[in-house]
Amino acid sequence: MQVPAAAALTAKAPKVRDMPDNTSRSEAQLPGALQDMVLQSQDIGEFLTGLAKLAAGKFSSRGTEVLAAVTLLRPLTKATVASSNEQAQKMDEVQYPFDDGPCLRAAREETTYVVADFRTEKRFGRYAEAIASHGILSALGIPVRLEGEAQAGLDLYAPIAGYFTAEDVAAAETLADEASKSLRLAVRIARLADTGEQLRAAMNSRTVIDVAAGIIMGQNRCSHDTAMTILKAASSGRNIKLNAVAAAVLQSIGQEAPSTHFRG
Repeated sequence: MQVPAAAALTAKAPKVRDMPDNTSRSEAQLPGALQDMVLQSQDIGEFLTGLAKLAAGKFSSRGTEVLAAVTLLRPLTKATVASSNEQAQKMDEVQYPFDDGPCLRAAREETTYVVADFRTEKRFGRYAEAIASHGILSALGIPVRLEGEAQAGLDLYAPIAGYFTAEDVAAAETLADEASKSLRLAVRIARLADTGEQLRAAMNSRTVIDVAAGIIMGQNRCSHDTAMTILKAASSGRNIKLNAVAAAVLQSIGQEAPSTHFRG
């Protein structure tokens, strides 16, 4: 874990948390609360937004608002970014032109990054200067481990240098570890939903092709194989996808493309 010197971690006034006295009980209830968030969320983005807001509330103190964001990197999909508010989203997006920052590194390397002061930070090149120009001086990048299914990182930002203590780092890692279990479930649900959409699209395409083949069979009094050969030849000759050719056949007789009734 990459952490600054202990002196840098504590070089600030003590924080007064806006948190209840029953913190230990709240921590024990965290896994159930996160699982409820997964089940109650409409999609993975909504769950991640809930996680970001939970983290921001947990680490903010009286007079100092912590901004939180979560970045999810999945194969063959764009990054999913959720934030505790609009300002947090803007701060997290500062990373992307540089393709670097504590959250991206935490997600990719599964390593915790602690930044005590971006004004003296050397690990992130020009990104450090860019984020400091927005008034963000310290940050945490915490990996949310997903065991190869995707990569994710939790980012916490503060306007005060040395804001995050060693205890904060440990608490953020605990939150990320608990969140990883629920996020793995959310990713699997999202993958199943994506698969269902792909299957529905494939079945709709197959239905259009079958109907078009039937029309050709009726018009030409030929077999199904011959009708498919005609469709494929038209697709190849015109460099158009087979389902587009089939849809054109339906349109030529004023027939709308049918849809299936498959439910994922």
